[in-house]
Amino acid sequence: MVVRSLRIVIAEDNLLVRTGIQALVATEDGVEVVGVCSGYDALMDSVVKDAPDVVVTDIRMPPTLTDEGIRAATALRQTHPEIAVLVLSQFLDPGYLLALIAQGSSRRGYLLKERVAAPGELVSAVRTVASGGSFIDSVVVDSLVSAKARDETGTLRQLTPRERETLAEVAAGRSNLAIAAGFGVTERAVEKYINSIFLKLGLRGDRDTNRRVKAVLMFLDSRSVAD
Repeated sequence: MVVRSLRIVIAEDNLLVRTGIQALVATEDGVEVVGVCSGYDALMDSVVKDAPDVVVTDIRMPPTLTDEGIRAATALRQTHPEIAVLVLSQFLDPGYLLALIAQGSSRRGYLLKERVAAPGELVSAVRTVASGGSFIDSVVVDSLVSAKARDETGTLRQLTPRERETLAEVAAGRSNLAIAAGFGVTERAVEKYINSIFLKLGLRGDRDTNRRVKAVLMFLDSRSVAD
């Protein structure tokens, strides 16, 4: 059976970065760049014309060079919910991340540009969001967790180091099984960590999926990090 390649549109106003992303994608099987553009309007036109599975976009592009990538992701959630969006950023800014996942984290990803050159990192993120999952750069997660850990009054101070590590893994979109494999423990042990996290963060009586998202958002809250 022939498996169709993932169709990707790249939106990036920097020529060197745009060319580099294209070159990286070209080395991977099962992915195909079907459109390339350098601004918000051209990106939205390309979505209609090229019907991508995934949009890989910069955050700041013409016409305003502010938050075009985030606005595109928000608009596409309404007009083309089946299209995944992977945002590439040079900014470790939780505000952008929160805006990206404000309407849900499924089919959304946030990857730092400095990590794009890491072997397989970009395409791994693309495949994750294309399959309906979420991808948050581990460097971003580590930074936010560390910032929270330094907050003496923050709720996350109640968590043990292992529980904070577990929450970081949850934020990165990993399943209990994947977390267990990474820690070298049983899946049951990970379930206990997560239940303890829910208890300490006051997340009771809700569906597990919703609690996982709420737990992540508690330490991704940009206002708390900035305090």
